[in-house]
Amino acid sequence: MPEKVDLLPEEQPFDQLAARYDAWFDAPEAKPIFELEVACLGDLISPVQGRWLEVGVGTGRFAQALGIKEGIDPSSRVLEFAAKRGIQTRKGRGEDLPYADDTYDGVLMVVTICFLHEPQAALRECARVLKPDGHLLTGTVPSNSAWGSLYSRKGREGHPCYSVAKFYSSEAVIGMAHKAVVRLVRTMPCFFSAPGEHLDVSRREGVIPGAGFVAMDFVKNE
Repeated sequence: MPEKVDLLPEEQPFDQLAARYDAWFDAPEAKPIFELEVACLGDLISPVQGRWLEVGVGTGRFAQALGIKEGIDPSSRVLEFAAKRGIQTRKGRGEDLPYADDTYDGVLMVVTICFLHEPQAALRECARVLKPDGHLLTGTVPSNSAWGSLYSRKGREGHPCYSVAKFYSSEAVIGMAHKAVVRLVRTMPCFFSAPGEHLDVSRREGVIPGAGFVAMDFVKNE
């Protein structure tokens, strides 16, 4: 991805970067990373049936891979890619979801919380649109992992996307989710090797310090 892009005030960071961001997933070094993240999320999503929404759908890569048919994102440009992947798209913000209460069986957020202005508000919105006992599935890069440290450093150096991101520890995300009235039921972390090392493709259930990507399954409290 490019190291610097000048954005107009009204533009989303991904508007000008959409094509290059989407192409990254097909790069030889990126494909195994994406596939492992999908596997972690798939381990948690597979038992859950029904209607799902991805908040922060981006170009639709994860939604398509996981069989999710609906997605919302503030960037019009990435939604064009998602629509071509068969996703029913809608422009909007996670902090103010344009959906009725108790609509979805599941909501997915993959590396989205770090880009939200008000993550706590967005998590409450996700809980609101979930049906009773609905599932909120998140995928995050913990701030206290080697991967989170790398992306934070790139942000400080002016990376066009990571410069607007704020990474959180898994504990912080769990705390915000609990305040949003969803409770943690399962976690599936991966990336136990540091960036630049041989990629460890294992995944292990539980809370494991240092993991570079953590999928977490929350259930809405009644």
